Amino acid sequence: MPFRISVDTGGTFTDVVVTDSDGRFTVGKALTDRQRAFASIEAAIKVAAEELGITSEELITDASMFVYGTTRATNAIIERKIARTAFLSTQGFPDILLLKEGGKSEPHNLQVEYPDPYIPRRLTFEIPERINAEGGIESPLDEQAVRALLSTFPAKKIEAIAVCLLWSIANPENELRLGELINEILPEVPFTLSHKLNPILREYRRASSTSIDASLKPMMQAYLTTLERDLRNAGYQNDVLVSTSFGGVMHLRDVVERPIFLVKSGPAMAPVAGLAYVNAEELATDVIICDAGGTTFDVSLVRDGQVEFSRDTWLGPQWVGDNLGMASVAVHSIGAGGGSIAWVDSGGLLRVGPHSAGSDPGPACYGSGGDHPTVTDAAVTLGYIDPEHFLGGRMKLNEEAARATMEVLAEKLGESVERAAFAVMTVANENMIQAIKELTINEGIDPSESVLVAGGGAGGLNIVPIAAELGCKTVLVPRTAGALSASGMQFSDIVTEAGASRLTHSEDFDFDGVNQALATIDTSLDAFSERLRQRGFLDIEKRYFVEARYRFQVWELEIPVIKNNFAGPSDVDALVAEFHRVHERVFAIQDLGQAVECLNWRGRLVAKVNQPSLEPAHIPTDTAVTAQRQRHAYFAGGLLDTAVFLGNQLNVGAVIEGPAIIEEPTSTLVVYPGSNVHVSAGGRYILTPPEEAEL
Repeated sequence: MPFRISVDTGGTFTDVVVTDSDGRFTVGKALTDRQRAFASIEAAIKVAAEELGITSEELITDASMFVYGTTRATNAIIERKIARTAFLSTQGFPDILLLKEGGKSEPHNLQVEYPDPYIPRRLTFEIPERINAEGGIESPLDEQAVRALLSTFPAKKIEAIAVCLLWSIANPENELRLGELINEILPEVPFTLSHKLNPILREYRRASSTSIDASLKPMMQAYLTTLERDLRNAGYQNDVLVSTSFGGVMHLRDVVERPIFLVKSGPAMAPVAGLAYVNAEELATDVIICDAGGTTFDVSLVRDGQVEFSRDTWLGPQWVGDNLGMASVAVHSIGAGGGSIAWVDSGGLLRVGPHSAGSDPGPACYGSGGDHPTVTDAAVTLGYIDPEHFLGGRMKLNEEAARATMEVLAEKLGESVERAAFAVMTVANENMIQAIKELTINEGIDPSESVLVAGGGAGGLNIVPIAAELGCKTVLVPRTAGALSASGMQFSDIVTEAGASRLTHSEDFDFDGVNQALATIDTSLDAFSERLRQRGFLDIEKRYFVEARYRFQVWELEIPVIKNNFAGPSDVDALVAEFHRVHERVFAIQDLGQAVECLNWRGRLVAKVNQPSLEPAHIPTDTAVTAQRQRHAYFAGGLLDTAVFLGNQLNVGAVIEGPAIIEEPTSTLVVYPGSNVHVSAGGRYILTPPEEAEL
């Protein structure tokens, strides 16, 4: 029987989702091994194989597809565990990464320190050359100076090189020659040329994406190559696909060349899963997807049935962090997962996160040496998680250790242990609610009119109070919620992008220049498409976009372009009309008399992958429910007798009134007092939060 395996390696857990030829989903979960990716993957696959009644060797050997996603690239950037990278810029422009975009979130706070550039100033080098905005060569590349500079790099222990020359997007001649010289003098050092990776007008974003990509190459190339070798040694024989920031997948060999696509590769898959589940239930097409893992809480959106993308992705705080500079699924992440540490600040206020206990040592209840109170410890103390049934009983938790950390926190707060633990959950909830509001209300989206999808191992612990605060009337919780991102990989297509810059505006549209830019994009996508066809992917389509703005605006909106050629004024009129529509949707205003400027043109290639059917329920229709056991759980009203149900014993049509707890092998759903949940025809949980209740 052929299997499809998808894996999401997070900071705390590694999730594995396996689908068989009938479309059934099987989930495996294991603590993440930070030293070798395959160790935790193998452990999680073993869990899934046991559920299927086969060995892990048989599962891997019979797999027809393997899709992998990881937070390793994102974490490396945030923690600065990247390669020692040199940044080469045009002479006279060494401060591109230092100045960034000049923004400041607190303009009157003079105590804020100036942010460090992604690559240290001491590793930034100026190259004698100059090309003008029209592509003319003002000063040729000084090859003698370049050779002298590159010869010093071994002594400086340079491991990667990022090249971003001024106006290389208008004429790449000097960048290409610089690449040839690097290959000649330093053949073992990986490098990235900006015009090939991200040919956009904005200099900082082009330089930032180039630097990020180059800095990840040594680590991620070794990481992915080792993973592929381990998979082959374990008996896997087919394609290895990797999830990307585009919300799609690519072949591992293609991603190795551009590891920047791995940034947010895991979280980008959660909205893909959320959209698939919502469509299966025929619910509203405006969706908020929450993915609460062990380390982070990720929020993403589906609007009008389309996953939301962003070209303004900051790794770290806006302005002072580092901008990805490329398209990615719009995911807002905060440090509020199950492993987030609770602490009391100097003013006596309770805080939760952003620091996390991770998987090693993990929360105190893991019994691996953790001694800080975490959200998971609070959930154990409150009775939401049964220490004897965590991960389906495969991992026993230490309730005494969890309670001991809460006792220390309670003493600092002057509260009982239960009230202190409940306060930890409440503060974590508020952090999550604010993250959702930033991505919805700030973008003109009313959360009360959206479906809320709860995912992640910790997603079901507090989704009820979050939904109640936001006014969401419907919450969807898949049975595979504990591995939402890995589930999304089962539905994702192969996606890649190509781009070109051509500045023009609607009042004097540059038909020749724009059509040439779109033709360049097509050439790049056609080459990639041919490689896919050779691998057996035949259902391929291309989509086109442009970044446009009203004249004198600072930032652009991404607007879909109907075709890859502008034949006349009617095509421009259609583009302008679409821009007005999108601008009004985002900003609630349009300026019909204003010219529209077009800057960067993009092509997105999508190759359809055969998707599994959606979790066939195979569950009898029987509304009768029987609690597996009773336990005390703490809510706002105090300790309450709470019924505990096993998810695999609930049939279609079953309705459960809160307070109750539903245990799945990889997640726990807490049904607060005043709320109820019913099992849908697809076997998923549809939860209705209380309208007015003490949570």
